[in-house]
Amino acid sequence: MKSPIATRLKYTDELLDTLDLPLRPLRITRGIGSGLARRSGDPEGVFWAVGDRGPNLKVKLAVGRLGLDHLAEHADSGSAKVMTSLHIGPAISELRIQGDQVTLLRTLPLRGTGGAPISGLPPPFGLAEEREPAIALDGSLIAPDPSGADTEGIAVAPDGSFWIGEEYGPSLLRANADGTIEARLVPEGCVSWFEGATYPVRDTLPAITARRRLNRGFEALALSPDGGTLYFAFQSPLAHPDLCAHERACHIRLWAFDTASERVTGQFLYPLDAPDTFLRDSAAGDLDRSDIKVSEMLLLGPGTLLVLERGSRTTKIYAVELDAACALGAEHLDPDTRPTVEQMSANDEFALPVLSKSLILSTDDFPQIDPDLEGMIQLSPRQLLLVNDNDFGTEGVETRFWRIDLPVDLPTR
Repeated sequence: MKSPIATRLKYTDELLDTLDLPLRPLRITRGIGSGLARRSGDPEGVFWAVGDRGPNLKVKLAVGRLGLDHLAEHADSGSAKVMTSLHIGPAISELRIQGDQVTLLRTLPLRGTGGAPISGLPPPFGLAEEREPAIALDGSLIAPDPSGADTEGIAVAPDGSFWIGEEYGPSLLRANADGTIEARLVPEGCVSWFEGATYPVRDTLPAITARRRLNRGFEALALSPDGGTLYFAFQSPLAHPDLCAHERACHIRLWAFDTASERVTGQFLYPLDAPDTFLRDSAAGDLDRSDIKVSEMLLLGPGTLLVLERGSRTTKIYAVELDAACALGAEHLDPDTRPTVEQMSANDEFALPVLSKSLILSTDDFPQIDPDLEGMIQLSPRQLLLVNDNDFGTEGVETRFWRIDLPVDLPTR
């Protein structure tokens, strides 16, 4: 059988800002690689992308690479982020692919109902361990924002509106066709954490949603053609009942969600590969089980998902059968159920049903393909489009699109 062919496409990042910093200038470019989506009613070649919270840096990088020595006092806060450009926040972009060229057509900032763009700042969560401090370039702490979001996944509904997955809550944003947020869906009992948001907030997600590990919320979304069912997965196993369970667990919760009632209607378990099978990551150093993530999904047919599973350097793409016989019982959505799914997941004698998957592509076979792939769409029965997350260019990374030509049609059921 022939092998897949990977072709890098032409794309030029949009320059948004240049900051004059002590050791070097910092170029800020448009971030679009956190998630991709298509809608059947759009013109040929048109697709959609979402960027994340906006330009941000880890403190140690800001000090060591850019010379911002006054930020060193924050270096011990491992989760803290330096927010370099607060005027650049979460946004949706419309793009077109023609031949080997990808072109940015327009960008829609996500906005509150009053019309003002939302920020990428973390909301004021109730527990200190769930906070990700935001630091300004001058070293001051930035107050949390109840409207802020870290947008990481996107799906387009038949009417042109958007579902956006985000990591902070984690939560789901429902935005209309111009990017105005109509509602934010958050875990049950957590509405107070978003008090003062510039759009409606409803706690229609299961309470167990809040047990995600910090910064490991929703990245992977896929919508049924009629817009009635949204499939989404946590990026990593839940930290339920604690971080130890997250670090040892081998399965990710994948939910089916009725968009009309805003309720989870099905829960499945996606099995993660062993860390040592991510060869490029393993060659670069130790890869912990908790470093493996699910970052993108798309629906191939009523019973088949395509799932993007990755470390950092290695990305694997799997076809996954949505077998109704693998659905978990309702008790596994109850936060009080013991042992939890994550506790059982670490046991070699794991007894719960899991989804079956078959490998479509591994970038270990394509060393030219970039790390940090987070976006994926289907272009044709034998073609995929992949994109990396360039982190708004803060580390000098370009956005790179890769077209994958497969030797056989993708499976559908």
